[in-house]
Amino acid sequence: MMILSVSGVLKMIVMIIGGLVILRFIGQLLIAKRNMEEERRINNAARKFREEKERKLKTFGKTKIIKDNEVSGGVQDVDYEEVSH
Repeated sequence: MMILSVSGVLKMIVMIIGGLVILRFIGQLLIAKRNMEEERRINNAARKFREEKERKLKTFGKTKIIKDNEVSGGVQDVDYEEVSH
């Protein structure tokens, strides 16, 4: 026969509950860390968007002459001939 002591059972229950509480706390910390990283990423994207918008609005309607080797964004100046039917 196996005889369980009351104090041993209570210690085991307290240790199990303590372990669950610690695991839950660690889980909450990891979730908070993930949320902070996500918020930081969203804020950086919004900041970059605002900066790009301000830069574009600042130069909107202005003409800039660039050299051939400075062309960016795949923009090319193409000559064309008028086609007559």
